[in-house]
Formats: sequence, C-alpha cells, structure tokens
Amino acid sequence: MIILRYNRTFLEANTYILADENARSALVVDTGAGSRYWIKDTLAAQNLHLGAVLLTHGHADHVWDVSAVAGAAPVYISAPDRYRLTDPLATTGMKNSHLGFTRMGIDQWQEPENLQNLPDEIFSTAVELVPGIPMRAVPAPGHTEGSAVFLFTGQSRRENPASPEMENILVTGREEKFLFSGDVIFNNGIGRTDLPGGDGYAMAASLRLLVQVIKPETFILPGHGDTTSMFHEVRHSQFLQAAMS
Repeated sequence: MIILRYNRTFLEANTYILADENARSALVVDTGAGSRYWIKDTLAAQNLHLGAVLLTHGHADHVWDVSAVAGAAPVYISAPDRYRLTDPLATTGMKNSHLGFTRMGIDQWQEPENLQNLPDEIFSTAVELVPGIPMRAVPAPGHTEGSAVFLFTGQSRRENPASPEMENILVTGREEKFLFSGDVIFNNGIGRTDLPGGDGYAMAASLRLLVQVIKPETFILPGHGDTTSMFHEVRHSQFLQAAMS
C-alpha cells in the first residue's frame, strides 16, 4: 500500500495519496490550495491513475484545488457538508482570505463536476472508493456538520521520494490500522468549533464516540500536522481527556 503526504499548501493542510500497489488507482484525500501540481507529478512518478477524491470536510483549506485535481473523477464528501462546496470561503468564514488562496495558483473557486455524497453504506461497512482500498467512515460532527473520519488497514511500503516534499507516512513491515481524521483529531489537538457550522457539544460527543470505537493502536493521519496514534491522544490530549470527563 502506498501512503504519501504533502503539506506545502495554504494553512499547511495535509493532502494525502493512498493507493493499492496492484490496482494502481489512487484515492486523493483533501486537496488543499497548492496541492494540485504535487498530486499530478506524484501520480505520474508512482505510475498511478486518479480513481477518486475524498474530502474529509468542506472547509476551503482542504478543498480548494479539487476541480483542478479531479476533472471528471468522482469527488466524495459527507452529505451535510456538501453545501459548503458552493462557496467554501464563505462557508468556512474565510471570505476575506481569498488572496491567500489565489496566491497558491487558482484564482477562482470552481465546484467539482462529479461531486457525490459519500455512499450511505460506507458508514456501516467497508467500501472501496477506489479498487483495493476498503474504507469505513464514522460521522464526527463538531468541526463542521459533516466532518467524518475514515478507517482502513494496510501495510505501507518505503518510497524512494522523487522530491523532498514527498513523505511516506509510516513503515513498520506489518499490517496496521489507519485513520484519516481530517480536522477532528490532530497530534495533541482538535479542530476548531468556532467557525460557521461548528459545535463544541457535538465535537465533545464525537470525541467520546471515537475513543470508544477506534482501537488504541490505530495510526491517525490528521488534516494538519504530524501523524499520531489513538493511544497517544487518549493518554496525552487534554481535549480528549476533557471530552471523556
């Protein structure tokens, strides 16, 4: 399994490429402003083709390059956040930040042409959005109404990066559990709840649920910052501890 990360985007939002080595069909997770060239170059260098784009939520810093990346490929987002892709700057509360986004290479927002709600079944069973990568979703509102996290398993392999921006997430030589957490859980942090659509009570409920259902050995691939684990966050995060108290 191939897992790659790029964070030289506006507000350093993480963009991920996930693919099965045999199927060679890539799932791009979050398309931050400034990620499109890295995605294009990396897919070519890794001999991958784009299968689909997955958006963990609808904030502008995670979706801005999606049309340039996806083309006609399906773009999946949780239904409660779909409205945000009409005008992500306004619905993120960042209308005055347009210049910062355009400096990353795309002047105007364009809604993706093949935008789809996440399939309902992904919340109850593993679904392959791209071949070879079964993935299950857990709703986790609070940062936004439609924030979700995504569970999958696999063994990542060591890359020989074509550029210093390419970073392999983890290599253990074993089958591991992974979680794309978006802006729900960070390394020693959680996503803001004071932006439009945020809800501190919903976030606390989501964190309590995730502590119960996500195994401690699961590696967390967040929307900002470095990889962490559920074990580390439960033990050290004041935010998770406060939610559980």
